[in-house]
Amino acid sequence: MGSVLIRVPATSANLGPGFDALGLAVGLHDEVEAELTAGPGVEVTVRGEGAGEVDLGEGHLIVATMRRTFDRMGVAQPAGIRVDCLNRIPHARGLGSSSAAICAGILAARALTSPDAAAAFGDDKVFALATEMEGHPDNVAPCLAGGLTVAWMEQSGAPRMVKLTLDARVRPVVLVPATRLATEKARGLLPKDVPHKDASFNAGRAALLIAALTQRPDRDLLMAATEDRLHQHYRAPAMPRSADLVQRLRAAGVPAVVSGAGPTVLAFSTPDSQDLIAPEVGNDWHIQQMDVDQVGANVQFPETR
Repeated sequence: MGSVLIRVPATSANLGPGFDALGLAVGLHDEVEAELTAGPGVEVTVRGEGAGEVDLGEGHLIVATMRRTFDRMGVAQPAGIRVDCLNRIPHARGLGSSSAAICAGILAARALTSPDAAAAFGDDKVFALATEMEGHPDNVAPCLAGGLTVAWMEQSGAPRMVKLTLDARVRPVVLVPATRLATEKARGLLPKDVPHKDASFNAGRAALLIAALTQRPDRDLLMAATEDRLHQHYRAPAMPRSADLVQRLRAAGVPAVVSGAGPTVLAFSTPDSQDLIAPEVGNDWHIQQMDVDQVGANVQFPETR
């Protein structure tokens, strides 16, 4: 069936108080070209992030995801798979690189099957499988749908999402360190139980954050809305420099949080705070103001490129 090109955005999850629920797609993308081949075996090439580090065989996350998707769809495994990756999303930095790879692999597999099989594996099934593989929906939801998303799990175990539009006066700024942090390590620092008052605090702040990001991007409101008591301070020992940067930015009046599981820091820039960010950031952080990706994962065939 030829090849398919999948373009998937980086994402920032949690956004402070919205632990495992809120996510934002930003304008930094991985591109994956995939095709099924007649010869046996797997051929993987990687350029950019992860080059020379990741598995180039069956253990590559996109290949493994494609295999799992074929099985879930009930279609025969192909004789061979070729995958070419151009990676721009930093690995193990809290910007959703694994979610992007999972979403790319599922969409590539669906696009390379028959029209009938693809039609039977709808977007809800894509979202469900991506959530199952990632473990929670907060990164995969914005990766698939774009924009600002609220994701949750039904009692049945099915993931759901709502897509919202970020007010244009708010611009996400990502501050990426050179060091990495595995999500599993960061998540392992979280306690099994939290005080009721902290859960109540975060519920209110998460609701306030939705209002601030979509309707009233006032800097003072965003400062209050990005406060968190559920996860960031528990994870701080694993990323002291990130925790320190968040604290310094907030002291300067910049609404800042840890992006996902870290160690990247996400700041919400508004017209009255955009000049306050750079003075607090050292030379060993990569600062990048991002557009919001409103489209999410995009699938193209050669004739449409």
